[in-house]
Amino acid sequence: MEKFTSLEGVAAPLKIINVDTDMIIPKQYLKTIKRTGLGVGLFSELRYKEDGSENPDFVLNKPAYRNAKILVAEDNFGCGSSREHAPWALMDFGIRCVISTQFGDIFYNNCFKNGVLPIKVSKEDLDKLFDDADRGANATLSVDLEKQEIRGPDGGVVKFEIDPHRKHLMLNGLDDIGLTQQKKDKIDSFEDKSKSARPWA
Repeated sequence: MEKFTSLEGVAAPLKIINVDTDMIIPKQYLKTIKRTGLGVGLFSELRYKEDGSENPDFVLNKPAYRNAKILVAEDNFGCGSSREHAPWALMDFGIRCVISTQFGDIFYNNCFKNGVLPIKVSKEDLDKLFDDADRGANATLSVDLEKQEIRGPDGGVVKFEIDPHRKHLMLNGLDDIGLTQQKKDKIDSFEDKSKSARPWA
């Protein structure tokens, strides 16, 4: 998993409450187990019209936000069914950080396992970040995970809390497999002892 230390980029405002995982990546895109190629399906029912053309009113189709790296979203983002494809689609599109007041539990956990940083902030701080994100191409935010800070284009700072273990995993690019691999020596030692004690097994 790619490390997450800091991120600077355009922040897109998504002013929709209760965005569920089916809205993030609709079910027709769930046939693959590859983590790439899903960016095209991100918010597809909002991004495209029925004839397949782009919806010019959707935020990620607006020129200023096409290369957004950060999403500022309304309350309860990522609720609904469990699908790891949701953070995969965000990553493939280029979004590595989502900021909201609250997240669906499963989506929140899946983000950490796939290199997307979900940040919880207060309603007051979210409103400030929406003001920043509304600036279009000038809506650049800087996220510093080590310092647990979000800096706005005018230098304003929003602090955020994060579980220390999850912070460690993100800073070091460790998913569940990477975390297990860190204990390879102990696992190998256990396996060797087990073979000696039970050669018939």
